[in-house]
Amino acid sequence: MNIKIDRRSALKAGAALAAAHVLPALAQAKPTIRFAAVFSDKDIRADMIRMLAKDIEGDFKVEPFYNASLFKQGTELVALQRDNLEMGNIAPQDISKQIPAWTILTSAYLFRDANHLSTFWASDLGAQFKKQAEDQMKIKILGPTFFGTRQVGLKTKKKINTPADMAGIKLRMPPGDAWQLLGRSLGANPTPMAFAETYTGLQTGAVDGQDNPLPNVNAVKFYEVMSQIVLTSHLIGYDLLAVNLKTWNSIPAARQMAFQASVDKALAWSTAEHLKREAELAETFKKQHGLEIYTPDVKAFREHAQKVYLASAEAKDWPKGMLEKIGALK
Repeated sequence: MNIKIDRRSALKAGAALAAAHVLPALAQAKPTIRFAAVFSDKDIRADMIRMLAKDIEGDFKVEPFYNASLFKQGTELVALQRDNLEMGNIAPQDISKQIPAWTILTSAYLFRDANHLSTFWASDLGAQFKKQAEDQMKIKILGPTFFGTRQVGLKTKKKINTPADMAGIKLRMPPGDAWQLLGRSLGANPTPMAFAETYTGLQTGAVDGQDNPLPNVNAVKFYEVMSQIVLTSHLIGYDLLAVNLKTWNSIPAARQMAFQASVDKALAWSTAEHLKREAELAETFKKQHGLEIYTPDVKAFREHAQKVYLASAEAKDWPKGMLEKIGALK
């Protein structure tokens, strides 16, 4: 049998064959989740994101952006809300700009340690704040990214024992009212400055000091431009791993559960690594870099900070009795 195929039929057949190959490929394409953070690719939390990416690579492609290379510090939250970003490491201080009740979660000496922080976010109290963020900001909070206890690091050699000794100290704090209040609660003169500019700020004397957990100090080599670390332990440092609600709702329920399980595993690993590094770094800074490291009158710092917060305008927005409820969590 002779079959004649004209040029038009051949083109149609070719197009159909090409489509047959392309459509399955499109169906199998994995959604891309862009992740943005201010920390560097050498940070423990970057390893955490790499762990998460590997764990979910069967369903998603995670594309990380570190060092505030995609969005400037403090703008990641708005990017999530506008669907310009799928996942970010969001400071609770940034959320407090839009939900005033959240300022309680940014106050000094609120959480005792990493375990207390984790207990809160897994509790019914934490669920209330998660729901607020979801309802009012259209973001899904996956869990807290603990990154160590914040300590005061100074270029000046002035001995610090109480908040009164911090008078006149230009202490670099991240931009934002909640961060400036934290700086004032330590007795310092808070100076807003982006994280990426802090090393140069210390080097040139634009600021006298900064506050960060020891793993952060190590990651960006702040120890090169400081003389001492004062172990005030004034804030359990954490951000919140969050996805925008549009991205979360596009994930089938079974995959959401698997995604959350992978996040929980990565967060737990990161917390353990940070705790381990904190225990090691104080001695490293002292022996290898010659920094003076000592503990001041922490009770005096705690009492001063609590007075400053309770007298602040922000305290009026705190949910009634929440401070005591959080403190009572075991």
